[in-house]
Amino acid sequence: MRKMQAIAVRRFGTPDEMRLEEVDTPAPADDQALVRVRASSVNPYDWHILTGLPKLFRPVFGFRGPRKPILGADFAGVIEAIGSAVTDWAVGDEVYGQKAAGAFAEYLTIGQEYLVAKPSNLTFEQAAAMPLAGTTALQAMRDHGEVQAGQTVLINGASGGVGTFAVQIAAHLGAEVTGVCSTRNVEMVRSLGASHVVDYTQQDFTRTQQRYDLILDLVGNRSVSDLRRSLQPKGRYVASHGQPEKLWLGPVGWLIRMKLVSLFVGQKLKSFTAKAIPADWRHLKELAEEGALRPVIDRTYPLAEVSDAFRYAEQWHARGKVIITI
Repeated sequence: MRKMQAIAVRRFGTPDEMRLEEVDTPAPADDQALVRVRASSVNPYDWHILTGLPKLFRPVFGFRGPRKPILGADFAGVIEAIGSAVTDWAVGDEVYGQKAAGAFAEYLTIGQEYLVAKPSNLTFEQAAAMPLAGTTALQAMRDHGEVQAGQTVLINGASGGVGTFAVQIAAHLGAEVTGVCSTRNVEMVRSLGASHVVDYTQQDFTRTQQRYDLILDLVGNRSVSDLRRSLQPKGRYVASHGQPEKLWLGPVGWLIRMKLVSLFVGQKLKSFTAKAIPADWRHLKELAEEGALRPVIDRTYPLAEVSDAFRYAEQWHARGKVIITI
């Protein structure tokens, strides 16, 4: 059996549980492709599976360790082999996409319907930054925020992995974008298309007179009442974050309170988790090739140093995406 290197997590815990192992290279089924992974990225999604938190979701994650010990959702790479029923792809095609787990490895198998051609103007590292974070930003703006040209949009957490994509997508849709970030990221966020930038170390956006048609919250550090005060009377608040973290329930209590409030006010308050939709990855590809979307990469780590990548990412101050090269 052919072997490959992969990062495996056999029990829940800290990044210290991540081990570089030699495991069997998977073989593609008839409707699958074998992809030589060139790059992946770190997402909060992976962190939840690593830690097994919140514990409420252990029946999904696994009870003592991840059900799928090789983590990693985002990938970009080259097709090395295809199953007998694969008709849309050929060996040598450059692709990118997302799966539930398995991307922190030299090879992965995936159904042909979950592959998208890598944007021609992006590196493998840049392409690997896009699937999960880019899809979250796209679905937040287009589907849940229903952003229209001329509307005002505030993005809390504008310099992070999802935030950097959200600023660009909102601006592309014609919105007047305000990004909230720290001092060191102000110019970067402005360069992505934000018309206004609020430095949260200097100003509290909930204490100004400005009201927004949409607030996308990627941080979860403000109360529902504070956020409502910053919305137009018919505005929308969309949350996509894991805060405030609780050992057992995570943000569930906070989300329930938000849902209850939304029943009695004119503003629409909701949270969501992005869905893995290949059509959205194709749309992101088109935006990238048009020059309307560019991934922001903070740091890059080799596969053997994935644990260091997680230690850095879990400080929650990354500028854009943290990438794994393989």
